[in-house]
Amino acid sequence: MLKRLFGTALAAAVTLSLITPAAHAGQRVRLVGEQIVPHGLVFDGTTVGGLSSIDRDPRTGEYVLISDDRVNARFYTAKLDPAGSFEITGVHPFKRPDGTIYPPQGVDPEELRVDPWLGTYYWSQEGDRTPTVLLDPSVREARRDGSHLRELPLPEDVKMRPESGPRQNYGPEGMTFAAHGALVVTAFEGPLLQDGPEATTERGAVSRILVQGRYGPVFAQYRYQQEPIFAASNPPGAFANNGVTSILAAEHNRFLVMERSFVTGVGNKVRIFEIDLAKPGKKKLVTDLSALGLSTVDNVEGMAWGPRLPSGERSLVLVSDNNFSATQVTQVITLALR
Repeated sequence: MLKRLFGTALAAAVTLSLITPAAHAGQRVRLVGEQIVPHGLVFDGTTVGGLSSIDRDPRTGEYVLISDDRVNARFYTAKLDPAGSFEITGVHPFKRPDGTIYPPQGVDPEELRVDPWLGTYYWSQEGDRTPTVLLDPSVREARRDGSHLRELPLPEDVKMRPESGPRQNYGPEGMTFAAHGALVVTAFEGPLLQDGPEATTERGAVSRILVQGRYGPVFAQYRYQQEPIFAASNPPGAFANNGVTSILAAEHNRFLVMERSFVTGVGNKVRIFEIDLAKPGKKKLVTDLSALGLSTVDNVEGMAWGPRLPSGERSLVLVSDNNFSATQVTQVITLALR
């Protein structure tokens, strides 16, 4: 099912298509390992936390993790043994075009991917919307030391404007390479102001998925339908949400999409779905993390492909963002997918 929506708001070359609520698939995922990073762990003068993204660097075999700390925008490198160890090996700040580090509140980092062609880092940030500040979201390329290379163009309708664009904290949370690195695909956490209301327990909200060339304009936009919020808050009226926190290219035109929902008084629900942009009429549930026997399901926000396992299964590595809170944990989770 392919529909052209919001036609007057988009450039002529952009298509906005509909991906509808999920069909359920048989379980094809198992837990391989889970590591808990000690709360307050200090590495090279920084507190390890706020890890909202993970990706594997095929050049080193290590992983790169972004911290969404808005006071000190940075990323870490780490070694992971799914059977029982996780070790931070480096940290680098992101830098502005003039070579200086970003000031506090200057960016809101969310997802980082290793460029499969050049080994540089592409990273998304959500921007800012306050009564006094409108800061556009962005996708930027950085060298491996965090220094700035360039910024990709984004369409006007996804930028921060008084009456349109992303809500606060609902910008481009997910990003991945596709077509062997020729395309950059970006997923917004929640609905733009012009795309309708936020999710409720009765209905899901809409997120946009953008597809663009690695050096050029956006070719297409897809309208991704989130699931409804999984439970009512306790007490009633307290904070509850659902949103897309990561997207990861799979084979052909397929992608994994992570939806993370938090409900006050209940906790987190994290589900991973499969979509096919060549057949954008449906999505399929891959796994619900609550079914995997984890010690807890915290604020899991990042996912990346790991190496193939001896069993022939493909490994999928997840990380949680503890929000630097003593009541939350940083989990590094390895799954096996058939």
